[in-house]
Amino acid sequence: MRLRRTVAASFTALSLTAVLASPAHAATGDFHYQFVGFSGDRQSATLTDPASGECVTIPEAADPGSTDPAFAPHNDTDEYAVVFTGADCTGDPWTLRPHGQPATDRLVLRSVVFLAG
Repeated sequence: MRLRRTVAASFTALSLTAVLASPAHAATGDFHYQFVGFSGDRQSATLTDPASGECVTIPEAADPGSTDPAFAPHNDTDEYAVVFTGADCTGDPWTLRPHGQPATDRLVLRSVVFLAG
C-alpha cells in the first residue's frame, strides 16, 4: 500500500512538472490584416504563429483617438480568431474560422485573440 502511494505521488509530481515546464501554446500560421499608414497609404501586416488565448492589440490601430481601425483580416492559422472592434479585446466580436477566406474591408478590428476549436 505504501509503495502504491509513493509511486502515485511521484507520478503526480512528475506530471505537474512536465505541464509547468511546457512552452505556451501558439496558433500555427499567419494572421493578416490591413491598415492605413501615417502617409495615408493602405498597408498590410502579419502576425506569425500568434500566442493562443492571449489578447493581441493591433499596434497600428491601438489608439481610437488617433488611428483608424485595421480592416480586412485573414485568418490563415489553425485556430479560431476572434477579432474585436476595440483595443484589449473589447467591443463587438467577430469570429473567423481557421484557414478561412479573407474578410472584406468592412470588417474592422483593433484587437484579436486566438482560440483552439
